[in-house]
Amino acid sequence: MSEQVVLPALGESVTEGTVTRWLKKVGDTVAIDEPLVEVSTDKVDTEIPSPVAGVIEQILVQEDETVQVGAVLVVIGSGSGSGAPAAAPVVETPTAPVAPAPVVEAPAPVAAPVAAPVAAPVAAPVAAAASATTSSVDAGYVTPLVRKLASEIGIDLSKIAGTGVGGRIRKDDVLAATSAPAVAPVASFSAPVAASAVAAPFVPGAASPLRGTTEPMSRLRKVLAERAVASMVSTAQLTTVVEVDVTKIASLRARVQPQFVAATGGKLNFMPFFALAAAEALRVHPKLNATIDGENIVYHGTENISFAVDTEKGLLTPVIRDASTLNIAQIAQQIADLAARTRANQLKPDELGGGTFTLTNTGSRGALFDTPVVFLPQVAILGTGVVTKRPVVVTDANGQDSISIRSMVYLALSYDHRLVDGADASRFLVDVKSRLEEANFDSVLGI
Repeated sequence: MSEQVVLPALGESVTEGTVTRWLKKVGDTVAIDEPLVEVSTDKVDTEIPSPVAGVIEQILVQEDETVQVGAVLVVIGSGSGSGAPAAAPVVETPTAPVAPAPVVEAPAPVAAPVAAPVAAPVAAPVAAAASATTSSVDAGYVTPLVRKLASEIGIDLSKIAGTGVGGRIRKDDVLAATSAPAVAPVASFSAPVAASAVAAPFVPGAASPLRGTTEPMSRLRKVLAERAVASMVSTAQLTTVVEVDVTKIASLRARVQPQFVAATGGKLNFMPFFALAAAEALRVHPKLNATIDGENIVYHGTENISFAVDTEKGLLTPVIRDASTLNIAQIAQQIADLAARTRANQLKPDELGGGTFTLTNTGSRGALFDTPVVFLPQVAILGTGVVTKRPVVVTDANGQDSISIRSMVYLALSYDHRLVDGADASRFLVDVKSRLEEANFDSVLGI
């Protein structure tokens, strides 16, 4: 008896999807919940697991073909060779692709609708790079980008246990297997890099396999491009920047780090503090947490913070809901969980939607600040630069000036001038700055 596997609903507003890669071919055996095919939508790129065990009898949708939700993708049978699907009821895969799992709806900046949280294979690496890495790992589960990275670092893929779905080896797995300082972490939403790391000299390496090639834009990149242009054309965007002294937070982190790690299992960086300070300020500055609906202004009743995650396919923005009601530990844990599942392509589309304000860590690669793009329907996005130590003029309680080494960071707020005025933006930033510089977070650490 044969079973039909259809394209499942991958989100409330998702109506179609594009098959980007088949992970199985006709005649292959597949187990229940084993990754079957990669599908791209305007919300998320994900793997569809098989709902049944059996043998692939027919593949009805080819790679790069777009079909509607509910369309039959493949027929799986017992391997008897009949090939004719029975009139049995259609079997749908679970709406959640592989595990609980988030694209950026219009709200999410993609700094990223999706980051494109998923890794699409880039152009095949040059033959020399491909042959340089000898591995017994199934090539279908190792992208060219991961193979190239392993080759450059000198890592044998056959000795790495993949942590991705179906045992796939991801970039994080390769990076974890080496301490090579020249390799950067995958996620952009992480603790700001130290000044010493930024200053490390550039060491020329093997040329990118994309050099001199041409490839079609992925569905995700097309969506991001369209939304970025639409946002810039439809809104009046500008950016205001403030400088913040986060020395007290740096001292707080150092003091509670051991206790925090013991209580949560993860390290405490600056990002949860930035997220909480922004969420708290949004409660009293509703213009920054609003949407323009025709001639009306909709002020949101919750502070749902989208945050940008860098992935192999692009930027995605999963959402921390009701952020102003959470403590530092809860925010830190949600950032770690959502970022990890974004990079592993295990987000649900709904986890990428519903953001009302965006936070993007532009300093994760050493940038002082940038002017992030606001993505509709949101009206503001806050970029956090790299935290660096440098000499600063400090005035004491008696009005005396002195020069002191302080931990400083730039916060850049881009906003839609149709609703938010410069004075509104400045008031919001000053409140965020005050909250961070006072650093009275002991009562909301959550440990």
